[in-house]
Amino acid sequence: MTQDQMSLWVKVQEEKGLDVEKVKSRLKNMEIETPSWGYGDSGTRFKVFKQQGVPRNPYEKLEDAAEVHKVTGVCPSVAVHIPWDKVDDYNALKKHAQDLGLRIGAVNPNLFQDDEYALGSLCHPRREVREKALVHMLECVEIMGKVDSDSLSLWLADGTNYPGQDDFRKRKHFLMDALTQVYEALPEDARILIEYKMFEPAFYHTDLADWGMAYNYSLKLGDKAQVLVDLGHHAQGTNVAHIVATLLDEGKLGGFHFNNRKYADDDLMVGAIDPYELFQIALELVAGEQDPATADCAQNISYMIDQSHCIEPKIPAMIRSVMNIQTAFAKALLVPREELKLAQEAGDVIRAEGIVREAFETDVRPLLALVRQEMGLQPDPLKAYLESPYSRKILARGIGGQSW
Repeated sequence: MTQDQMSLWVKVQEEKGLDVEKVKSRLKNMEIETPSWGYGDSGTRFKVFKQQGVPRNPYEKLEDAAEVHKVTGVCPSVAVHIPWDKVDDYNALKKHAQDLGLRIGAVNPNLFQDDEYALGSLCHPRREVREKALVHMLECVEIMGKVDSDSLSLWLADGTNYPGQDDFRKRKHFLMDALTQVYEALPEDARILIEYKMFEPAFYHTDLADWGMAYNYSLKLGDKAQVLVDLGHHAQGTNVAHIVATLLDEGKLGGFHFNNRKYADDDLMVGAIDPYELFQIALELVAGEQDPATADCAQNISYMIDQSHCIEPKIPAMIRSVMNIQTAFAKALLVPREELKLAQEAGDVIRAEGIVREAFETDVRPLLALVRQEMGLQPDPLKAYLESPYSRKILARGIGGQSW
């Protein structure tokens, strides 16, 4: 991307009335958290595929995350998963992150991998299993304090496979009781983000199956509880943008997991299958930031990538995902809101749809290249990484990195 191309893009957009400096400022201030597990070995339900150069411990995961932040400039925090990222000294882990120019983000409990959790964890029919799961949750709250995290991010795999297997309402009370205890243990300035998933791994019912259930629990718990939306956790055809708008309006949208899926999971790179859907979601998120009634909620959303890179090289896949998110937000920021509002109020369907479509079809690569240049970065983050010595240095780790 040449300087002339970037200058021409700015000139054209300014002639249309776009406040380019305001758009650039928003893009420069964007923060996208990356997940520690996105850098480790992963696979399908059938096999974990080993790659050369994959991190062997949490410290090396942070080092890989630092490279993503180095070339993108917008990924200063890393989510951790316990016990995958369990260490003897969390102060040392926090310091390692700080030395790399990072911070520890959300702490994620693991309530799905122990043998005892075959029938559930916080909703298990046996008290001793529920207590074990609760102890683990409270352990994660303690870890939050040690690494200066302000978010506990909960995805619950609990559910049943067959009618009659367990009592729906009893499990609901078990979950509310556990979440209440965890909520009360949270530091004053922290929050719990409640994720949901329509199905899987349970096949008959899931205890946290949709945004309404997650919203209901967060509402009962209090202001420190919010909903976390994961793009891959919905039924086909679900209008995620509508869910986002609703939760924003309720002040309960706290977290966002970016990924993509084609059929029934969330392990593809964000924006890889339906970039227009990603743009529609960004449209609502940006609208939430610009509306005084929802700005406080919108400006405190934790944006995070949650992907399992199975066949892709880990760091390049993460960089590509960040770039795709930036592209969607850049296009959403181009929408002339006042013009759109007038079209909506006039009931001019064709004009309203055309305004949104025009923003989506605008090539924002010159804008993003200019933003990165002004941030002291290379215009193409993926190219910058692939040409860096780090991409070759990590090969010395060999094969046999940490799996999840």
